[in-house]
Amino acid sequence: MSYVDEVYDRVVAQNPSQPEFHQAVKEVLATLRPVIEENEEEYRREALLERLTTPERVILFRVPWVDDKGQVQVNNGFRVQFNSAIGPYKGGLRFHPSVNLGIIKFLGFEQIFKNSLTGLPIGGGKGGSDFDPKGKSDREIMAFCQSFMTELYRHIGADTDVPAGDIGVGGREIGYLYGQYKRITKLYEGVLTGKGLTYGGSLARTEATGYGLIYFLEAMLKANGKDIAGTTIAVSGAGNVAIYAIQKAQQLGAKVVTCSDSTGWIYDPDGIDVALLQEVKEVHRARLTEYKEKRPNAEYHEGKGVWSVKCDIACPCATQNELNLEDAKMLHSNGCYCVAEGANMPTTLDATEYIQSQGMLFSPGKASNAGGVATSALEMSQNSERLSWTFEEVDSMLKRIMNDIFKNVDEAAKRYGMEGNYVAGANIAGFQKVADAMKAQGIV
Repeated sequence: MSYVDEVYDRVVAQNPSQPEFHQAVKEVLATLRPVIEENEEEYRREALLERLTTPERVILFRVPWVDDKGQVQVNNGFRVQFNSAIGPYKGGLRFHPSVNLGIIKFLGFEQIFKNSLTGLPIGGGKGGSDFDPKGKSDREIMAFCQSFMTELYRHIGADTDVPAGDIGVGGREIGYLYGQYKRITKLYEGVLTGKGLTYGGSLARTEATGYGLIYFLEAMLKANGKDIAGTTIAVSGAGNVAIYAIQKAQQLGAKVVTCSDSTGWIYDPDGIDVALLQEVKEVHRARLTEYKEKRPNAEYHEGKGVWSVKCDIACPCATQNELNLEDAKMLHSNGCYCVAEGANMPTTLDATEYIQSQGMLFSPGKASNAGGVATSALEMSQNSERLSWTFEEVDSMLKRIMNDIFKNVDEAAKRYGMEGNYVAGANIAGFQKVADAMKAQGIV
């Protein structure tokens, strides 16, 4: 049995009932096979893959808090510090009922390669809770965040582990978390990113993941003789990633016709009205039915169905495994020639393989979704220097980083005879930097 297969079997055996983590490891190791085989004896001797797929630290804790009725509630808190070979752990916090250890480990593992691809000195980590912010009052969310940070503060710091937001964790939650961290530690430091502009946040951070996705997509299309202008794009999601991907795509001349949330989706043949979507989701925190009420030409549908719409490009920007094999077949039959991931692992393995087998362009989230964490690292730099850069400065750096990521991914794929396979290119380019750093630092 090859070293790659041995390590994958070990991961499955040692991490039962964690299918998302198994999936992430399988996808990475499969594409790294030619790199591993070149160095198999050395990597096996040093157990490099075993160390890469085992978190440096897993922190599990309870989060007790009191709701508005005076009832004590208890949630689970997680922080997985996966790999610090190239810098302090960096990765978001996710507050969602679906959160469990396997999901946090898959996200943390993906974050290792994503962070490496940015070219910035940040390692991989992830955290969160099965707490659901939806339907909670501001006071309840503050109570939860303060309790969560009362335990988490022991394990994080500006040069140790720097969390950010993710699903369910936006500016409001980051503010409450940061306030409690500062209260406990008496430190005013860049320990969280995605902060408000009045207390160390960075301009363009809110837009960064969505903008970065479109910058990567634009570079990928150009390298393949195509242009984003004039295309029709289907987007899933209605959070930060989706909203700002829609905004940037439409600024570059594309027409985005869909968005979705957990209960339904919108088809707007005239193109999504970004200002209205922001009002519905960011101001009112409402369902997409409110969008439909104000846009009579738009259609609202319950459940899932974004990928049934005819489009040139699909951008899954919601959550993991939202685009399955049947969706991929539907997209292909409707003339879609490109899938660009804005979320973390939103496409199932069989769907990814089908998309690639049909000659469609495909960008993996660990590359095209890296704009958010790249801008978080830029926020860390501003905090360290006690500076604030302009929106234009940050946006310009973001665009350069995303273009550099595409270039490195493209070159890595070509170097191993897999031109156009950006999944392999992203994994190889991300892995090599981390592996070199791990080898240089000894058996730790």
